[in-house]
Amino acid sequence: QVQLVESGGGSVQAGGSLRLSCAASGRFSKNYCMAWFRQAPGKEREGVAAIDSDGSTMYADSVKGRFTISKDNAKNTLYLQMNSPKPEDTAMYYCAAGPWLGYCVLAGELFRSWGQGTQVTVSS
Repeated sequence: QVQLVESGGGSVQAGGSLRLSCAASGRFSKNYCMAWFRQAPGKEREGVAAIDSDGSTMYADSVKGRFTISKDNAKNTLYLQMNSPKPEDTAMYYCAAGPWLGYCVLAGELFRSWGQGTQVTVSS
């Protein structure tokens, strides 16, 4: 079982920057995907970015070029660097761990382990 704890959320002005962290513990498979999802009030959960055990990344079109997902294997920590955030990026952000299918898929139903979430609020 994998345990995930997010941190780093808060309030930021549009055009600023914010870095989210997700500390992971527990037993990981040799190949795995880790991802960031978000959910705004009244909206469906949305996949933001994913990274696999080899470091390959993928992004939702809405954040491509602005957000960067990375991981530090030595620290067992996943990151999401948010540059030039927009008010529409306001949401609860969750990290998740799931299976590697030869690649990562940003579909929440495939991810079995979730953190408790960290709130990000972007003001204009």
